[in-house]
Amino acid sequence: MELIASQRCFGGQQNRYRHRSKVLDCDMTFGVFLPPQAEPGARLPVVYWLSGLTCTDENFTQKAGAQRVAAALGLVIVAPDTSPRGENIPADPDNAWDFGLGAGFYVNATQTPWAAHYQMHDYIVKELPALVESEFPVSQRRAISGHSMGGHGALVCAFRNPGLYESVSAFAPITNPAKVPWGIKALTGYLGDDAATWREWDACELISRATERLPILIDQGLADSFLDTQLKPERIAEAARQADYPLTLRLQPDYDHSYYFIASFIEDHLHHHARVLLRD
Repeated sequence: MELIASQRCFGGQQNRYRHRSKVLDCDMTFGVFLPPQAEPGARLPVVYWLSGLTCTDENFTQKAGAQRVAAALGLVIVAPDTSPRGENIPADPDNAWDFGLGAGFYVNATQTPWAAHYQMHDYIVKELPALVESEFPVSQRRAISGHSMGGHGALVCAFRNPGLYESVSAFAPITNPAKVPWGIKALTGYLGDDAATWREWDACELISRATERLPILIDQGLADSFLDTQLKPERIAEAARQADYPLTLRLQPDYDHSYYFIASFIEDHLHHHARVLLRD
């Protein structure tokens, strides 16, 4: 693992690293915010942040303004990239922004040529936490959050891996990817035409058979241009109601899909996680 950037931030350190991923068979970058409490011998809880379409590991760290709150609470934040990258990594032949590079959708691809590298789910839930917990002063108390495609990823990672996280949250998540254009395109490309396989990567399907009840907070802006076509928050709300799963969905008037929206409510989300991660 190689440190490639480091900046002082709210008494802590915002670092960026590069490492060789065996799961993705390429070099990957990720950001880590270490709060002032990250002293030798400390074991701090971790919030994993999954970004959305077209993003890298730097969008959240540079735009969300999360470090001030994380420093006050004593939370480590880990922000990985959104897809494999590199000279030998396949990209969409049409150079589309919603599939391929920057758009891994946090699934384990089964289709050629994507399967050789696009194993983002296993990277997020297995390889990256193992690396973080071996190299940084963190505990095994984990939470996960994300935006848009990353909100979908956060929900799916939590539902598919009971016991791995203690809380989950999302901003404007793609809640029902098996039935919206972004998701149908990605799931077809990565998993094939059998829609039955897509259900294993759809939060609305997974919540109905979840075996644990994690605290979930979702914020959705009502001025989001993707609200009615891609995000469908009412579907996850209804699925949670039918499953008797406690879910807090907040509809925020006048907010859009941007990082201005995330910056406005990231403090609420970090406190949401801290209430669980920092309790005895």
